[in-house]
Amino acid sequence: MDRACAATLQVRNAVERALSALEPGDVVVVACSGGPDSLALAAATGWVAKRLGLYAGAVIVDHQLQEGSAEIAAWAASVCGRLELNPVEVVAVHVGAVGGLESAARDARYAGLTACAEQQNSTVVLLGHTQDDQAETVLLRLARGSGARSLAAMASVNGLWHRPLLEIPRSVVHESANEVLAQLGEQPWRDPHNADRQFARVRVRQLLESLSDDLGPGVVVGLARSASMLRDDADGLDELADALFENAVTIADGSASVDINELDGIPRAIRTRLIRAMCIAIGGVPGDLSRDHVLAVDRLVTQWSGQGPAFLPGGVQAQRAYDRLTVIRPTQ
Repeated sequence: MDRACAATLQVRNAVERALSALEPGDVVVVACSGGPDSLALAAATGWVAKRLGLYAGAVIVDHQLQEGSAEIAAWAASVCGRLELNPVEVVAVHVGAVGGLESAARDARYAGLTACAEQQNSTVVLLGHTQDDQAETVLLRLARGSGARSLAAMASVNGLWHRPLLEIPRSVVHESANEVLAQLGEQPWRDPHNADRQFARVRVRQLLESLSDDLGPGVVVGLARSASMLRDDADGLDELADALFENAVTIADGSASVDINELDGIPRAIRTRLIRAMCIAIGGVPGDLSRDHVLAVDRLVTQWSGQGPAFLPGGVQAQRAYDRLTVIRPTQ
């Protein structure tokens, strides 16, 4: 078996592991852009689904951000059909401006995929993210000063979303794509946005390539491995914080409170998770609560000297009275 065949076998095996828990007759949807990652995934899914007795379709999201995007989407749909995926649907989405172009495009894409999965009665949407994508995500979030949960990057399974290729290098996935498409007389589409430095993801990709040149090819593997270990750590800390919340926090009359003595000796990583959960429990918006906000509340526990309340986004307040920390959202 030549190297190209080995690459395709590796992709197929990863997809089979991802789908092995499904029952015959279940429906799987592949998110396909027409690029090499998603087409390699589409080809492997078509091959695996037939052997597992699954129904496998594809959705091509047209973001309408480039000239000729409709034609590219139609071509990708035709290739998916030839790869034995059925049904194949093209969904045109409107990309807004909230959060920047990259974030808005991602939100629109995921919304379109979710709607199609619901229409096809599927609980599994396969995404073509590779080990390199995982490493890039870690590097990008590291530069933003993220914590363990964020640095854990992408999960292989997160509800509807399944990423079977997260442990496979991009080069292997592209090799598989070239092999399976050559049999159809086709080549994968190369998105010009993937070379446009206006996008942060592109700049991080180029930085990672430079790091790999300087430090060796193990950089990608190391970053991806770090994400996996951080996910385990974050899961463990979350479980401990959830148990403490269940046992120690009282929710009543629009407030959440805890006896300070319950927090004695508790590591800050768990304590701050508890504080964040208390804020969210009484209506705080998770995306609005920064680390600085949470630490301001934590100082009411660790550096208490009679100070007044900590004011948080959304009208949430945290205050201490004697040995009790209370988070409230006063009514107007």
